Amino acid sequence: MDNEGAGEIRTTRGRVVMLVDNAVQGDSRVQKEARSAAEAGWDVTLLGILSNASPQETWTIGDATVRLIRVPRPLGQHPMLMRRSLRRPLAYRPGRYAAQRVNAVKAWQWEIRQRRAVLDAARRAGGSPLRHLAGRLWLVPLRAVAKAVGLWARFRAGELSRLQRARQDPDAPITRISMGFWQRLMGQRSWRRLDPGLWDYELAFGRVVDSLKPDLIHANDFRMVGVGVRAAQRARARGRDVKVVWDAHEYVAGVTGRADNPRWLPAQIAYTAEYAPQADAVVTVSSTLAELLQQVHRLPERPQVVLNAPSGPSGEAAGEPAPDLRTLCGIGPETPVLVYCGGVNPSRGVDLMVDALPQLPGVHVALVTLHPSGNNAASEELLARAVELGVGDRVHLLPYVPHWQVSAFLATANAGVVPIQHKPNHELALITKYLEYSHARLPIVCSDVRTMAETTRSTGQGEVFRAGDLADYVRAVRAVLADPERYRAAYDRPGLLEGWTWEAQAEVLDQVYRRLRPDVAPAKVAEERVVLDPAIV
Repeated sequence: MDNEGAGEIRTTRGRVVMLVDNAVQGDSRVQKEARSAAEAGWDVTLLGILSNASPQETWTIGDATVRLIRVPRPLGQHPMLMRRSLRRPLAYRPGRYAAQRVNAVKAWQWEIRQRRAVLDAARRAGGSPLRHLAGRLWLVPLRAVAKAVGLWARFRAGELSRLQRARQDPDAPITRISMGFWQRLMGQRSWRRLDPGLWDYELAFGRVVDSLKPDLIHANDFRMVGVGVRAAQRARARGRDVKVVWDAHEYVAGVTGRADNPRWLPAQIAYTAEYAPQADAVVTVSSTLAELLQQVHRLPERPQVVLNAPSGPSGEAAGEPAPDLRTLCGIGPETPVLVYCGGVNPSRGVDLMVDALPQLPGVHVALVTLHPSGNNAASEELLARAVELGVGDRVHLLPYVPHWQVSAFLATANAGVVPIQHKPNHELALITKYLEYSHARLPIVCSDVRTMAETTRSTGQGEVFRAGDLADYVRAVRAVLADPERYRAAYDRPGLLEGWTWEAQAEVLDQVYRRLRPDVAPAKVAEERVVLDPAIV
């Protein structure tokens, strides 16, 4: 469809229902999407998942309504994991019975020992030796039987543990045969057998989406694409034209599988392969991923790129001032400090920043992360490592700030670091922290993951090092600290930072909506916007 009539004044607004498989609060991308779509005039409802940690079930983000839905997970455990198996026919049935049975036998054995103790105590108190002897003799067969039953119970419980380990082994012959059978028989539909838990999302979200009668469904990430496509199919069966936008945050085949369930990842791949081509439009986070998605899913057109870029200074960042990073670290303006913002799990490579400090005298590291201390084992391990290296006073753990304050918060650092390891999805995007560093006008020290390394070399805004290579990382840091203005000058390139704002991305998303549903598009406000040059991404 073309965009004819999109700028006319309309008496109704198109209704957009956004779907996401999380609790919304920690997802800056969907929050910004909901707010900006509502600001553009769309009637927006964002549906997420209600968890026990969710502070509330409904609220608003700007003019968008957020509603969290409880998702029961009765189908989340694969039926096979609840059945007995010929692989271990003597194993207890899966579930809590094994532990209950083992502990019941322990209780019986404990009772026998207690009765023996009572007999011994009575004899020491002057009781009849014959009564003591008879009681002890009576307990002998009971002890023997209890010991045998205990050995048998522990053996059967052990068999269950061994069965569970075998079922979790992706290389086990029976597992491979079973998975291969369903994949060959059902193809893309095989997720119904490999991970029926995906139906739980449909059962929870489906009726709610239907009741909202959307004109357009924006499905975020792979779990929601099927929910959105099926809701649109039901609406069309009732005579309503509903379009679906799939927002692919990552490449599902590059997601880390579940160690306890080898069927999980193949199921997600099949699920996405079934529904992705049925979306009316696809948006994603980088040109690299857009090209891959078009190739893998045989999409008729290249997905539009909507970066998860920070808000520009005319948005929320113009409000309350951000905290001062150096003040929180307790350091002055002359102290060089490298900043990292994000999770600190091993695949992020953050340990490299700590290990390099003995070779970077006087340099500090600020790690801005969720739950920086207390219940964050990874952060505590990094601190312990820093103390072991004698640089504990130069590593600072800082909490997150609101997403609209991140760039201002980071701006007083000397450089931003992206040390992530090579993993499929790490190669495919300009991640959020990269864009936040850019808006803070920080020189960037980046590992050689494909998309970010190519961008860094192209713009000249930083140095690239080989992922996991300590010596090369130290070289890159020294180069940036020696001449920071050389790298900061890259941000003066016309259109670079303007294109990397959320306001520019919101315009791209709004154009996708209007192309799909020009008949219900709200009146478009005429104003100057900078649209991202695809060559920069």
